[in-house]
Amino acid sequence: MSGDDHQSLAPAAWLIMNRALLPPSGRALDLACGRGRHALWLARQGFTTTAIDRDPSAVAALGTRARQEELSLTALAMDLEGGAADLGTGVYDVLVVVHYLHRPLFPALRAALTPGGVLVYETFTVAQAARGRPTNPAFLLEPGELPRLVAPLEVLAAREGDFEERMVSSVVARRGESRAPVPPRRP
Repeated sequence: MSGDDHQSLAPAAWLIMNRALLPPSGRALDLACGRGRHALWLARQGFTTTAIDRDPSAVAALGTRARQEELSLTALAMDLEGGAADLGTGVYDVLVVVHYLHRPLFPALRAALTPGGVLVYETFTVAQAARGRPTNPAFLLEPGELPRLVAPLEVLAAREGDFEERMVSSVVARRGESRAPVPPRRP
């Protein structure tokens, strides 16, 4: 299930409204990018962006568009559900996931963030099933589940309910800063 197969190319309002919580620049990942609306936005904001989706044709079209716009954006085809996905360790300053849920990926998402890196995540809740797609419980969050899935990241902003005519849960969460241990004081 691709991140935004049926969405317009405008980025999610949740991402735009939380721009101030993102670092000013750095490396970004748009996971399950679909046609790349978030990857394009991130690259236009000055991030060196990677976009991943399982649909090779969507990835190819996004790569072509990025080259035409001369954006710092690399689009890759990858099956995120075909085993243990490795997104790297401490690689991304911003990681965006919209309208995609594969619970086993959360450890990889947390690990892929740099110290101080920010995860922007928004997807459907079980209440969305009453409105139509998706209806598969594997793709729907239970009430209050998303903050638990991103733990131990620090939640900076969160919402859950009816937004933009969808029943969603959304978070912006930050990985803690790694600090070198302070040596003990000598008397």
